[in-house]
Amino acid sequence: MIREKSDILAEISDSPELSSTFNNWSQKQQNIFLDICSGARGIKMLYDSFFKEILNPEHNPERLSSLLSALLERKVTVKNVLPNDSERIADESALVITDIVVELEDGTIANVEVQKVGYLFPGERASCYSADLLLRQYKRVRDERRDDFSYKDIAPVYTIIFMEKSPHIFKKFAEDYIHSITATSDTGIKLNLLQNIIFIPVDIFLNKLHNEGIKTKLDAWLTFLGCDEPAYIMELIQKYPYFKTMYSHIYDMCRNIEGVMNMFSKELQLMDRNTAKYMIDELQEQLDTANSTIREKEAALSEKEAALSEKDAIIARLQAELEAQKSKN
Repeated sequence: MIREKSDILAEISDSPELSSTFNNWSQKQQNIFLDICSGARGIKMLYDSFFKEILNPEHNPERLSSLLSALLERKVTVKNVLPNDSERIADESALVITDIVVELEDGTIANVEVQKVGYLFPGERASCYSADLLLRQYKRVRDERRDDFSYKDIAPVYTIIFMEKSPHIFKKFAEDYIHSITATSDTGIKLNLLQNIIFIPVDIFLNKLHNEGIKTKLDAWLTFLGCDEPAYIMELIQKYPYFKTMYSHIYDMCRNIEGVMNMFSKELQLMDRNTAKYMIDELQEQLDTANSTIREKEAALSEKEAALSEKDAIIARLQAELEAQKSKN
């Protein structure tokens, strides 16, 4: 199935449109594209186009079911694909690459996101969208059941976030690549609180992969999603033949040079936009921090000036009292 780079370049050169697209890429981007199409490197499934093609729950629900089962550590089955929040997608299209909402067989709602670059303030943001996901489910179930509605009808919601490049805070936990977060009580009381958030910093997993290899089914899935090194792909297929069909699907796609070139162009545009958005957010955070520091220094300076003024007033009063005493003598 794999084609030689010379054959790929020949097909590109025969088409003015493909040649124009290819020549607009940097040398590094051209080399990556040729490596992918020739099999010299794998494809990171965190690319939006490939993720949606290979893990599309409408066409192959068993694949996403397998991924979620490994992640949630229990057997789950994707039952339905639910509509996204269009306002959210429009607002966050710069950094959220993939956003799929599915209903599982037991009624659980899972929102699967892929971020090329993790957001600043990931906890605050994930909390907001977990709450939004729960509220949307509440409205839908209430409208469906009407007078028969009960809060026990509301199923748990999972916000699952894969990050190709995770924010700085995750780097402090270099041994952990799964962060499962849910609310608990300080007294030990057990309540069925419904919001669950799972962060998966894939870059941290890859560091572990290079040191420890593929040990579990979840390791296998994260290798499939985030690793493009042929040696690990071969190890993955040998240990888990389940993934061979998906890799065959991927490289069958790569034989369509025009199609995969359009996908790759879209990914490059998204990555450029992601990087720019992240840099703007980071600069804004630095500016906010700097402004806060300046305000604190100005406040401290004002306090010092006020203290000096008070001291000057005291000195002036004492000098006046001294002069008055001298006049009496």
